[in-house]
Amino acid sequence: MAVEISGVLAGSVCEKKGVRAGDSLISVNGNEISDVLDYRFYCDDDKLRLVFRKAGGGEKHFKVKGLSSPDELGLTFSTYLMDRQRSCKNKCVFCFIDQLPKGLRPSLYFKDDDARLSFLFGNYITLTNLTDHDVERIIKMHISPVNASVHTMNPALRVEMMKNPHAGEALRYLYRFSEAGIRLNAQLVLCPGLNDGEELIYSLEKLSELKSLQSIAAVPVGLTKYREGLYPLRKFTPAEASAVIDAIDAFNERIVSEGREKLAFPSDEFYQLAGRELPGYDYYGDFPQLENGVGMLTLMRHDFYELLNEAAGDARPRRFGLVTGFAAKDLMEELAAAFCEKFTASRIAVYAVDNRFFGPDITVAGLLTGQDILRYFREKGEYERTLCFPSAMFKSRGELIFLDDVTKEDVERALGVEVVVSDCSADGLFGLFESFGS
Repeated sequence: MAVEISGVLAGSVCEKKGVRAGDSLISVNGNEISDVLDYRFYCDDDKLRLVFRKAGGGEKHFKVKGLSSPDELGLTFSTYLMDRQRSCKNKCVFCFIDQLPKGLRPSLYFKDDDARLSFLFGNYITLTNLTDHDVERIIKMHISPVNASVHTMNPALRVEMMKNPHAGEALRYLYRFSEAGIRLNAQLVLCPGLNDGEELIYSLEKLSELKSLQSIAAVPVGLTKYREGLYPLRKFTPAEASAVIDAIDAFNERIVSEGREKLAFPSDEFYQLAGRELPGYDYYGDFPQLENGVGMLTLMRHDFYELLNEAAGDARPRRFGLVTGFAAKDLMEELAAAFCEKFTASRIAVYAVDNRFFGPDITVAGLLTGQDILRYFREKGEYERTLCFPSAMFKSRGELIFLDDVTKEDVERALGVEVVVSDCSADGLFGLFESFGS
């Protein structure tokens, strides 16, 4: 197998050796190259023997030594993975993508389940796309951690929830990874009446048998208003959400009493659904599951107050609005008030936008659309002329586009405002607050 080269950087090692776009990389040190994992792993050596297939026919061989990074070879490929991205084979009853309305950009409908993206970017995978060969390669390369969307450790229930006859047997890969010392993080998307209650307790106990397990995140199913014809699911009641928190706390107490580290964590949303206070900073240890919304609000509060306590404060005028979703509304109001108390001439209005596009059960800022932003402020009528948005609302920092393809510039023109974007961190938020009026 070989991967086609789309470009060769001028002045690079390979350009000087006569490698050109259209050629293909066959092997490195005798190992076939099929994707980015092979390329990164086998190029991490002091001495490289490279074999290429020329676009016009024939092969080219040469040796390189002393490279500090594969990037010095200067090769670029048509896709980052050097291969097609692998899509999900499951039909999970809770799949968020199945709950999207028509008319959004095509990339939002792609169901990713690619192990390579798990290693490169921390994506969670269901394991159902893996083969024994894939698992052997991961173990050989000792690529770690593997982030697994487990949902339940009951094989029969996993088949029912994921609508894939192989979903239960795929759990065996967790044990193979653990035996090989591959670190594991697990995610449980909980659905009331399906995998909570006794099933949750069973899953926690079975996962705790994995010696290389680092953490478990429990997150509630996300439900949009576009569920017609889909599996009947509902949101957690306050009592059910409290039961999830209590079950996880009891599990952690038991394993800690045995001399082990805390493993399982409910997401922030479970505390909000239960109407309970978020845990303190020490509850989360090293915050291993931030990407699953576990401890995100607690970390933001802790780090913001550290920065605020160290700041000198001033009486420089600042006036702007902070846009968020209902999930972070209370925290943003608290932090804005604390900032204004120390920076005495500041005025920060917090605007929590309700999500009519996806429905009232979707409360995170990252799933607000441009049309809901525009509708909210038009209905409000009066608002600050500088508005701060978290970067999570946009496609990327390079492309400031909302989920519905409304752009930052569209919002500025329609509302007559200046839009400023902040990183979703205490440093980013505090730095943005402090910079106003300078």
